[in-house]
Amino acid sequence: MGMKNIASRVVGYVVLLLVVLAVSGIGWGPCSQSFAEDTTDLYFKTPGTPQGPAAPSPQETVYSHIGSFDSRLLVWFITQLHTYFGGFVLALPIFCMLLEFLGLSTKKPALALRYDGLARDLAKVALLALSVTAVLGTVMLGIFLYFYPSFTRYMGGTFKSFMPVYAIVFVGTSLFLVVYYYSWNRMAEPALKWGHVSIGLLTNIFGTALLLLANAWSAFMMAPAGVDAQGRFLGNGWHLLHSALWNPLNVHRFLADIMSGGAVVLAYACYRFFTSKTDQSRAYFDWVGHVFLFVMVCALLAMPFAGYWLMRSVYSFSQSMGVTMMGGLLTWLFVVQALLIGVLFLGVNFYLWQSMARLRGGERYQPYYQVLLSVFMLALLIWVTPHTVFMSAGEVKAMGGASHPVVGNYGVMSAKNGAINIMILVTTMSFLYYRRANRTMVVSWVTKGNILIGALFLLGAVNIIWLSVYGYYLPAKLRIGLTTPQAATTLTVLVIGAVINHMMLKGAIVHGPVQWGKISLRGMVGLFGLAVAFSWVMGLMGYIRSSGRLAWHVSELMADVSPWAFTPDFAFAAKMVTLNMTVFWGAVFTLFWLSQRDQSPVMGEEPVEDNTRVLVPPSSSQEA
Repeated sequence: MGMKNIASRVVGYVVLLLVVLAVSGIGWGPCSQSFAEDTTDLYFKTPGTPQGPAAPSPQETVYSHIGSFDSRLLVWFITQLHTYFGGFVLALPIFCMLLEFLGLSTKKPALALRYDGLARDLAKVALLALSVTAVLGTVMLGIFLYFYPSFTRYMGGTFKSFMPVYAIVFVGTSLFLVVYYYSWNRMAEPALKWGHVSIGLLTNIFGTALLLLANAWSAFMMAPAGVDAQGRFLGNGWHLLHSALWNPLNVHRFLADIMSGGAVVLAYACYRFFTSKTDQSRAYFDWVGHVFLFVMVCALLAMPFAGYWLMRSVYSFSQSMGVTMMGGLLTWLFVVQALLIGVLFLGVNFYLWQSMARLRGGERYQPYYQVLLSVFMLALLIWVTPHTVFMSAGEVKAMGGASHPVVGNYGVMSAKNGAINIMILVTTMSFLYYRRANRTMVVSWVTKGNILIGALFLLGAVNIIWLSVYGYYLPAKLRIGLTTPQAATTLTVLVIGAVINHMMLKGAIVHGPVQWGKISLRGMVGLFGLAVAFSWVMGLMGYIRSSGRLAWHVSELMADVSPWAFTPDFAFAAKMVTLNMTVFWGAVFTLFWLSQRDQSPVMGEEPVEDNTRVLVPPSSSQEA
C-alpha cells in the first residue's frame, strides 16, 4: 500500500465523517429556537434562555435493536477501540515532534540520525492509524444513531454549535499530519528543519484541541453543565464545555493517551527485539524500548495526581457518584487498579536495574537495589491494602466492625497518598543510580552532593509520611487536601534531585558506551509486561469512569431505560477490556508491519565522550 493511497484514504475518511455529521445533524432539535422563559444553569447557577432540546424522558426515549443482539456490548467494543486508536493518533505526533526536536538539539550526529529516523517511521504509522480512527469514528456514530437515536439526537442538539468546530479541527489535524510526513525529506536541510518541527507543533495543537472537544462530551455525560434542570442548552458554550470534570478529565486522558500510545510502541519494540536476527537490530529496538519507557514514566509519575484531582472533582460534584466509584459498587475495581499501578512502578524499577547490564561499571550499585526494593514493597503493600473486605456477619462481629482495627488504617486515602509518593521517590532514586552507573564523577564536591541528595530524599520522605499520619486526625473532607502538599514535596525532591545529580555528572569520565542490545531477556520480558499493564489499566480506568453514571446516559438528566442496560461485574469488564486491548494491539502491530516492510533500523555508532576510557569501578566511598 503506497503512502499516496494512504493519504487519499485519509482525506476520503475525513470527507465521509463530515458527510455523516452533516446528515446526522438534520433533525437534531431546535438548537436555534428561543424559549420565552429564563431559567438557571444546573451547575453554574447563572440565568439563561433555553436554546436547545430538553433531555428525553424515559417515556420519550427510543431504542433500536436487532433481535436479541446485545447492542450495548457492540457500542462498548467499538467505542473503546476508537478511544484506543484516538489516543494512539494523539500520542504519535507528539512523540514524533519530541524525537525530531531531540535530534535537532543533540550535537552527536549518529544520535541525531537515530532520533530523526525513528520520528519519521512513527509519523508513517500515524498516517495509517488516522485512517483507521476515522473509520471507527464513523462506524461508532452510525451505531449510536441506530441503537440510541434519542440519546444521539439530544447530545447532537445540545452540542450542535460545536460540531462544525470539531469537523474543522479534525480536518486540520489530518491535513497537518499529511503535510508533516510528506515534507520530511523536502525540509531536511538544517535551515528548514525548525520549520518542519513547527508543522509538527501545529499538528499537535490541533490534535490536542480534538481531544478537549471529545472530553467535553464525556465530562457532560458525567457532570452536566451549561443546561437547565430539563437539560436544555442555555446558550453559554463555555459553560457547556467547562463542566465540573472537564479540566481534570483533560489532564487525565492526555496522560493516559501518552501512556497507552507509548505502550504499543514499547510492546512492538520488545516483539522486534525478541524476533531480531542481527545484533544491530536488537540494539536498535532495545534503544527504542528504552526511549519510550522514559516517555511513559514521565506520564506515569503525574498520573496518580491527575487521578486524585479527577476523583476529588467527582466528589465535589456528586458525593454519591464518588462513593459509588470508590466506596461502593466499583470499589474493588479501584483496588485492582491500585494493584496494577503498583505493578507498573515495580516493573519500571525492575527494568532500570536490569538495564544496568548495558552499562560498564553498573554492578557497583547492585547492593543498593535490595534497600530500595524493601522500601518500595512496604509502600506497595500499603498502597494495595483495601479499607474493607467482603466478610460474613460473624466475621464482622468478631472483628468489631467492617474495617480491621489495624490493617484498615492503611486502606484510607491518607495512607495511600503517602505510599504512592514514596514509590515515586524510590523510582526517582533508581533513575539517578542508572544515570551514574557507567560514569565516575570528577567534580570536587561529590561527597557533599551525595549528602545533599540523601538529605533531600530523606526530608521529603519524612514530610510525606508526617502528612499521611496527620491526615488521620482531620475530617475526610479536609484530609483529601493533603494531596497537594504531598505532591508538591515529591515534585520538589524529584526536580531538585535530578538537577543536582546532573550537575554532579558534569565532566564525568565515562566507563564506556551504552551497550544496546545487551540487556537480559528477563528485562525485556518485564518491559513487555509493562506495556500490557499500561494498556490494560487504561481500558479499566475508562470503564470505571463510565460506570460511575450507573443507570444514566447523562447524570440526573437522561436515564438509561434500555432493556439491555446493566452494570457489568469486574470479571465481565476484565474480559471486555482484554478483548479490546488484544484487537487494538493486533491492528496496530499490523500497521507497523505495513509501514516498515521496506525499512531497516538506523542505529549508527554509539556516541562516546572524548574522555571515555575503561576504568576500574570506584569504591563505594568515592561515589555512593
